[in-house]
Amino acid sequence: MSAFAAVDVIRVKRDGGTLSDEQIDWVIDAYTRGDVAEEQMSALAMAIFLRGMTSAEISRWTHAMIASGERLSLAVSRPTVDKHSTGGVGDKITLPLAPLVAACGAAVPQLSGRGLGHTGGTLDKLESIPGWRASLSTSDIQSQLEDVGAVVCAATSGLAPADKKLYALRDVTSTVESIPLIASSIMSKKIAEGASGLVLDVKFGSGAFMKTLDQARSLASALTSIGADHGVPTTALLTDMNVPLGRAVGNAVEVAESVEVLQGGGPADVVALTLALAREMLALAGLDVDPAAVLASGEAYEVWCRMISAQGGDPSAPLPTPAHVHTVVAPSSGVLASLDAYAVGVAAWRLGAGRARKEDPVQAAAGILCLAKPGDTVTAGDPLLELHTDTPDAVPAALAALEGGFTIADSAPEPGPIVVETIRAEV
Repeated sequence: MSAFAAVDVIRVKRDGGTLSDEQIDWVIDAYTRGDVAEEQMSALAMAIFLRGMTSAEISRWTHAMIASGERLSLAVSRPTVDKHSTGGVGDKITLPLAPLVAACGAAVPQLSGRGLGHTGGTLDKLESIPGWRASLSTSDIQSQLEDVGAVVCAATSGLAPADKKLYALRDVTSTVESIPLIASSIMSKKIAEGASGLVLDVKFGSGAFMKTLDQARSLASALTSIGADHGVPTTALLTDMNVPLGRAVGNAVEVAESVEVLQGGGPADVVALTLALAREMLALAGLDVDPAAVLASGEAYEVWCRMISAQGGDPSAPLPTPAHVHTVVAPSSGVLASLDAYAVGVAAWRLGAGRARKEDPVQAAAGILCLAKPGDTVTAGDPLLELHTDTPDAVPAALAALEGGFTIADSAPEPGPIVVETIRAEV
């Protein structure tokens, strides 16, 4: 590979030019090895943030990040398919979805992350189950996929190490919101996992990273294009995240709600989105199975129990309960017209369900139960929200986050569909 000077690569993008494949390959490799300094990559990230990238540049940038580490080879007897969500409030869908799709005959290698800010992390939720462990070796992942059909765990250290460095850098240089950098970050890890198909849940709205449908559509288009370029059939669902998903927001409370879904109950919106994503995953896996019938049969719950047990957890153990519960009541009678996902997410975070920095601990029992959702009729004094925490001193800050976060009126607008649009990319 030809060597370049980092300052020359930065200048090309600063001036609105297009980086060559060779420049991209070199700068990612050199940055991973430490030959490109943090301040130089910071400048390049800001230039990309301001100038953007062509689809060809984004695809090559993703390729270079994949090449910075290992790529899992999932030699299992089932078709492999994965799912990724861009993050939301109450988004526990991975928990019922992975065992459901496995119960339908696919293998689901779900390498997940932790929460930061107002959006929760799948690993944080699962770690509220006594004994459950997030870290697995590559051989553990392989054998569990073959035996159980589903794995939800932390990414192995060898996957896309360039992305780990760049992700941390973007967080402190105000370049997180760049669609080229978001898309390549997501897809480098997902493609390196080795699944043969990928379904993306790209959320928009107050509780999502992308606030508007247009922004979500742009990101989904970039993500599916990268998948197609790398030979991975990819489908993106654009889903509404203006209202918390389900009634539970937090860690143990979301696990409990996920188990309800797997046992045939749970909130209608969680069930609907789980089934919508399952149908897309099964289509990519080439499996003609009705996930609704499998969910109703109880087979998915059986896979859940096996999946949790395989990772050291006790699926029958009681989940952690909070030391303190504070109830928010309706200030007047009427119809709950709105419940802002962002406000609820920030409140849950302040109660201890999330973290401000990646090294911060989280409380397993912290979270919020939404006892009413938009469209529900309420009477003054009725409980609306139940705040769970082990630190009562956190309640005032959570209540401050909820100020203006819900409205009670004479009526509520008709709810729209949770899945607004679908974008598919064929290979």
